[in-house]
Amino acid sequence: QVHLVESGGGSVQSGGSLTLSCEAFGITGGGDCMGWFRQAPGEQREVVATLTSRGSRYISDSAEGRFTISQDTAKNMLWLQMNGLQPEDTATYYCAAGESYMDRPYWRCEPKYWGQGTQVTVSS
Repeated sequence: QVHLVESGGGSVQSGGSLTLSCEAFGITGGGDCMGWFRQAPGEQREVVATLTSRGSRYISDSAEGRFTISQDTAKNMLWLQMNGLQPEDTATYYCAAGESYMDRPYWRCEPKYWGQGTQVTVSS
């Protein structure tokens, strides 16, 4: 049974940094793909960044240049380093694991399993 546990959320001021962590249980080597998604109040859940077992990274336009996704497959850990946080980054952030698919030119990740979410709040 797959179980994903996020940690590292919190409250920061605009321009601040946070690192989110996700520990995966029941998955070997990170599975086919893993990633970070977020959902702001009243909004749909959206992708932030994903990694596939092929080593392909996808970073959303809003995260490009500010957020970095990384993984240690031996430890079944996934991280999201977030720098230059802005109020519009305020959301619940979810770790996910799933199946990769080609969305040219990127390999993307379709989630099958979700963590419980961790709240990130950025004040101006």
